[in-house]
Formats: sequence, structure tokens, C-alpha cells
Amino acid sequence: MRPHPLYRLRFLAPLLAIAGAFAAGDALAWSAEGHRIVARIAEAGLTPAARAEVDRLLAGEPAPTLAGIAAWADELRDTDPEAAKASARWHYINFQGRCAFDAASDCPGNDCVVGAINRQYLTLAQHGRPDAQRREALKFLVHFVGDAHQPLHAGLRDDAGGNRHQVNYRGDGSNMHRIWDGTILERRGLKSPAHAAELLARPPLPADPTLGSQTPALDWALESCRIIETGDVYPPEGRRVLDEAFLDARLPIVEDRLRKAGTRLAAMLNHALAPTVAAPAAATDSAPTP
Repeated sequence: MRPHPLYRLRFLAPLLAIAGAFAAGDALAWSAEGHRIVARIAEAGLTPAARAEVDRLLAGEPAPTLAGIAAWADELRDTDPEAAKASARWHYINFQGRCAFDAASDCPGNDCVVGAINRQYLTLAQHGRPDAQRREALKFLVHFVGDAHQPLHAGLRDDAGGNRHQVNYRGDGSNMHRIWDGTILERRGLKSPAHAAELLARPPLPADPTLGSQTPALDWALESCRIIETGDVYPPEGRRVLDEAFLDARLPIVEDRLRKAGTRLAAMLNHALAPTVAAPAAATDSAPTP
């Protein structure tokens, strides 16, 4: 079976990193529930071979499912602060005021969410690597694909992905990053199993052009960036008090991003975990130049 062009190794060259950083403690994307929704959607799309390999790699985890490990990369802040600090920049990318990619300014050192997705995918696809390395790569990959679909993790403004954009909701102080991470989702009042089931029951998404791309992770981040560019993410200039109408108007955007993240994650895992298209064990973090 020929690998889908989306996951040919040659596109996995160093692509991205971040200029203009969040504080290490501010880089969460989606709430834990949001990440679990993405993971549950992905779980539903796994091939039998990919599902078996996921089960094997996650055996022994406290919650040995994609949903169970979906928030692991954020939980490192409590369980392993050094690892959290080392991976802090992998959760986001800043596009320096325009939705167009320049490696030197937007992703120096390939140290950002897109570069992280590419590296973790490549590690996971190398079936000759130790299981411990591939398990960690799987846990990071599940999380970072979700992160790339949160618009404020592909920022355009110098406000730390909305963390410095202060707002008020129901009389309490908040910020735009937190609003997009979880507050909009919380309006539904659903836990991740029920919310994911509802999203999975909806009609299929339109054909996805990124599935034929040689740079899908970058495409996903740029797609998130363009949502900010439309003006749909932030409130109007000068407006600091948010109401239910503002949140409800953005819920379809959030649910669309979660659906796309889960579907795309499933496609990536199905390829990385297919035994007939595994990346060679000798491969490095950077794929050969085309």
C-alpha cells in the first residue's frame, strides 16, 4: 500500500517554531474536556491495526485510551515541571501579524506546534524505536494536533495568544485564551463522551484539502490563524464584557475545530501506526529534503 501523500516522509522537514512566546504557564489549548473530545473523535476513526497498536503502546497507562492521555502534555506542569518547561513552546505558533509562514521569524529552531507535530509523528511512525519513545510521541501527538486547531494557538497579536487580552464574563475576570480554551465549550453543559458522540453523529465534514497536502500541520495552524484574521475570535475593539450571545455565536467554530482535529488526528495515527508503511528505524527527526 502506498502511503497517503499527506504523510510522505519528505514533507516532514523542519517547518516551524515560535517567535513571541507565551509564558510557560499560559500555553494550554482547549480544556482537558476539549482535548478528550478530539481524542474520542480520533478513536472512532482508527483502523483495526492502528487501534491495536494504540492499545499496545498505552497498556499500563492509568487510563489507556487516547482520551485518557489527551491532556497529558498539559498535566506535565504538575507532574514533571522540567519536561513541561522543555516542551512549552511546542504548544503554539505566532505568525507575527499575518497568516503567512516565515520559518526564521515564526518558527526559529523548528521549535513550535507544527514542528512538534512533525517530530512526534516521525518518532511514532518509526516502529523500530523503543516503545517508551513511541508511547511518549503518541501522547504528545494526540495533544498537539488538538492544540494546532485552537485559533489562539496560532496567534496574530502580541498578547500571548489572548492571555493578556482581559475580558469580563458573568462578572468575573477572564482572558480570551481562557474563553476559547473552555468557556465556550462549557456553555453546552456536556461532558466529553456525550459531546464527542453528538459531534460524531453529525453529517460528515466536507472533503478536507489538507489530506492531500505535504505540509498538513502547517496548513492546520494557518487555518486557525485565518479564523483570527476574519475577526471572529476577539470581541470588537474596546469591548471587554462578554455575554452569552458572544459565546454562543462562536460555539460552531469551536465544534468545527474539534471535529477537524479529531478526524485529522485519526488519519495521522492510521498512517503512523500502519505496519506496512512504518518509517525506517534509522530516520532522524528531520526528513530528507525532497
